[in-house]
Amino acid sequence: MPVCAKCKKEKDSDHFDKFDDKFMCYSCLYQNYKPFKIFPIGFVENQLERGEGFGLKGSRNDVSKIRIFESQKPFLYKLEEEKWITVVYYFHKQRKIRSTFSRGIDGKEVGIFASRTPNRLSHIGITNVKLVRIEDTTLFVENLDAIDGTPILDIKLGSKTRW
Repeated sequence: MPVCAKCKKEKDSDHFDKFDDKFMCYSCLYQNYKPFKIFPIGFVENQLERGEGFGLKGSRNDVSKIRIFESQKPFLYKLEEEKWITVVYYFHKQRKIRSTFSRGIDGKEVGIFASRTPNRLSHIGITNVKLVRIEDTTLFVENLDAIDGTPILDIKLGSKTRW
């Protein structure tokens, strides 16, 4: 059983997150807050895969499909009138998490919250995309940086400004 790096208590491995090659129990990491449930509303379908480092294999400029569950169809009302949407998704293919690292865009040493790394404790990603069209419950979008199979958590009205 792993031991928490902070409180030194031994707990089941499903009560820990690991970063900087150390285990920290949920009680220490999240100050005894309880987790909550979030369900996906659909999934990404595209040709993107995780690349080396923080990169992607494939082009995010290609059109991606967001396949929304049929049960979510009423919530798509009038979405086709919008040009930009914000997509919230779950990083389902995590890699090693580091609290600090050299940021890819400029090499500056930063923490997770000062970056766009997909390797985060929350596993949550967000991006603005251009809505090309909607066919039934499939959204066709450009500039999505989520990889194939990524669970979609939410869709909101976006802005032309990219994150």
